[in-house]
Amino acid sequence: MRVRTIMLQFDEYKVKLNNLAPTLEELGQALDLEGAERELDMLQAESAADGFWNNLEKAQKVQQRIKTLQNKVDKQHKRCQEWDDLMALCEMGNEFEDESLVPELEEGFAQLERDMEEARLQTLLTGEYDSSNVILTIHPGAGGTEAQDWAQMLYRMYTRWTERHGFTYQIMDYQDGDEAGIKSATIMIEGENAYGYLRGEHGVHRLVRVSPFDANARRQTSFASVEVMPDLPEDVEVEIRPEDIEMQVYRASGAGGQHVNKTSSAVRLIHRPTGLVVECQQERSQFQNRDKAMRLLASRLYEIEREKQDADIARERKSQVGSGDRSEKIRTYNFPQGRVTDHRIGLTLYRIDAVLDGELDELIDALVTADQAEKLKNGGGEP
Repeated sequence: MRVRTIMLQFDEYKVKLNNLAPTLEELGQALDLEGAERELDMLQAESAADGFWNNLEKAQKVQQRIKTLQNKVDKQHKRCQEWDDLMALCEMGNEFEDESLVPELEEGFAQLERDMEEARLQTLLTGEYDSSNVILTIHPGAGGTEAQDWAQMLYRMYTRWTERHGFTYQIMDYQDGDEAGIKSATIMIEGENAYGYLRGEHGVHRLVRVSPFDANARRQTSFASVEVMPDLPEDVEVEIRPEDIEMQVYRASGAGGQHVNKTSSAVRLIHRPTGLVVECQQERSQFQNRDKAMRLLASRLYEIEREKQDADIARERKSQVGSGDRSEKIRTYNFPQGRVTDHRIGLTLYRIDAVLDGELDELIDALVTADQAEKLKNGGGEP
């Protein structure tokens, strides 16, 4: 009887794997693996040609594209190999009636499902800049220290998410709060589809908790806004007239300053026609900080211009499961009840500590999926 039970377990997993096989094949087609491999061959041949490194900037872009394509191809090949290995494990388990292989089979199958879900999500990120790096700016709302502390908690949440995904981030600006937290922070997160994953984070985030700064331990509600923009490709031109820019320099401070209070290398740019203000203090050089600040300003101005001139952009904003307007409360983090609720899709998770530690994937997955469904409902096309 025990032997039959063991064999049934392996047979059940063989059925599960066979049911998964068509989805795995469709995934390869959706990711356009054949096209990726063709482009990869072409770029590798280009990189091996004489004089390739004569144009350093172009060569670096080609190398980065090769890395991205190779990663996409390797991951799908790995998923197919995992499927083969799990099927072989089923055959071996049945042949030798080896119950000790069951935990390995269970764990491997669960991991394959997770890997396939992650890849499925990538196939939905087809917006114009979804594959780009992303620029995140976090501002506390009214409320002084409470709101500034909440802004820093969000900053930690996004940097932890970045690290969990093997992405990297650069601090463009970081201003400490008066007593705790931050007055503002801007970071660039670099990684494949970073903007596509995080564009749904744009909006107002609300925190409910018992205040650690109140001697009477009263409940406090705090707000912080998160602005999400794609890092524009260099071939996108945004006209910024020099006479429209006022530049101020100041000394770097806090987490963004590697040489705090020594030189006035941090840069603040004020765009007079719009009143936009951008700051950067990441680099040691004032000139480098100015370049990065100009890059950030260009991204913001480009977003504004697109919203003015293109009705499709307004629809795209709405299809991001909500308009993403700064005044829109998109999510509530409630410590007394231990929950996080995204108001756009009605999703509530009862694991607030994990979410604030960077475990955002369930929220991001649901937002991207809902966004895709909304686009299909509105006509099936891209915004």
